[in-house]
Amino acid sequence: MSEPETESHKQQRQGPARGAVQRFLRTLGPGFITGASDDDPSGIGTYSQAGAQLGFGIGWTMLLTYPLMSAIQEICARIGRTTGHGIAGNLRRHYPAWLLYSVVTLLFTANTINIGANLSAMADALKLLVGGPITFYVIAFGSICAIASIFIEYDRYVSVLKWMTLSLFAYVAAVFAIEMPWAEAAAGVFIPTVHWNAEFFTTVVAILGTTISPYLFFWQASQEVEDDRVDNERQPLVEAPKQAPAALRRIRADTLIGMAFSNVIALAIIATTAATLNKSGITDIGSSAQAAEALRPIAGDFAFFLFAMGIIGTGLLAVPVLAGAAAYGIGEARKWPVGLSRKPKHAKAFYSTLGLACILGMCILFTPVNPIQALYWSAVINGVVAVPVMTVMMLMTAKESVMGKFPIVGWLRWLGWAATAAMAASVLGMIVASFG
Repeated sequence: MSEPETESHKQQRQGPARGAVQRFLRTLGPGFITGASDDDPSGIGTYSQAGAQLGFGIGWTMLLTYPLMSAIQEICARIGRTTGHGIAGNLRRHYPAWLLYSVVTLLFTANTINIGANLSAMADALKLLVGGPITFYVIAFGSICAIASIFIEYDRYVSVLKWMTLSLFAYVAAVFAIEMPWAEAAAGVFIPTVHWNAEFFTTVVAILGTTISPYLFFWQASQEVEDDRVDNERQPLVEAPKQAPAALRRIRADTLIGMAFSNVIALAIIATTAATLNKSGITDIGSSAQAAEALRPIAGDFAFFLFAMGIIGTGLLAVPVLAGAAAYGIGEARKWPVGLSRKPKHAKAFYSTLGLACILGMCILFTPVNPIQALYWSAVINGVVAVPVMTVMMLMTAKESVMGKFPIVGWLRWLGWAATAAMAASVLGMIVASFG
C-alpha cells in the first residue's frame, strides 16, 4: 500500500501553473482567520481607546505583541496538527477533570459575554449608518451568525470567513482618508514611549488581553484538527511524521501572516484615532461604535462610514469564531462528535452548544448588564483563563506522550513562555489596578 500523499508532494503536483498568488492563498487557513477575528468589535474598541487616550505613543505595543501572539498561536496550531485533538481534547486525555471543566466553563462564559458585546457593537454601528431598532439588529446579526455556522457546508463556510477578512481593510482605507502625520505615527511604532501612570499601564494590559485571548487558542487548534478530518490525505503528525516538514512550514507561514494582518489592522485603528480623536482632545472612548461616531465631525463622513462598516464586517467574522471556539471546547471535553464539517444531525450537541452561545449572547441585551461593562469583564475572564491555559499548553507541548517526535523546542518555546509571562503580568496588573 502506498504512503498517503504528503503536503509537500501535493504542492509539487499542483506545479507552477496555479501561480504564486494562488499558492499563497492556499497557505492561508486557520491562522489567517484567527488573526483577523482577533480584531473583533471589542478589540476595535480597545485599540480606539488606546489611540484616543495615548495617541501615537502607544503604537510600539503592536511590535511587542506580534512575536508573542505569533508564537502562542503557532503552538496552538501545532498541538492540533500533531495530536489530532484540540486543546480541550488534550486536556481531557492528559489532565485532571477539574482543570478541564474549569477552563471550558470559563471559556464558554467569556465567549458568550463577548458575543453579546460584539452583537451590541454591530447593532450600534448599523443604527449609526441607517437608523432603526438596536434590538432587531442584535437578533438579526446573532441569528445570521448561528445559522451560517450550522447550515453552510464547511468548505464554503471557511471560504466565507476568508472573504470576510477583507472587511478589515476598511481601517487601512480610513488611515488614508484622513490627514495623517506619518513621521509622528512612525515614531510611535519604533520608539517606545512609557508613561509611568495607571492609565498607561491599564491600556497596555487591555491591549495584551485583547490580542492574546483563549478563544483564539481553542479555535486555531481545533481548525487544524478539522482540516485533517476533511482531507483524507492529512493525518495527525504523531501518526504520519513524514507529513511534518511541509505541515509545520505551512503552519508557521499561515500564523505569521495572520498575526501580522491582525496587528497591521490594530495599528491602523490606533493611528486613525490618534490622528483624529486624540489631536482634537477626545480621549475617552467607551466602544467601537462611539469611536466611529466621534470620527464623523472630525474626519468626515467617509472615514466614519469606513469605520462603522468595519465594525459590522469584523463582528460577522468574530461571532462565529467565538461561538465555534466555545462549542469545540465543550464538545471535546464531553467527547461529543464535534466539527463544522459534520452534518448537524451527526453532531447535534456540538451545534446546539454553538447556537446556545449565540442565543445567550443575544439575551445579554435584555439584561441590566451594560455592554461596555460586559466587555471589560469578558477581558478580565479571558486574561485570567489565558494564564493557566497557556501554562498547561507549554507543559503539554514538552511531553513526548502528547507530541510524539514533535515537542515545542528552541526559540518558539522561549517565546511561548514569554507570552505566558506577559499575560500573567497583565493579570497581576489588572488586580493591582483594581485595588489601586
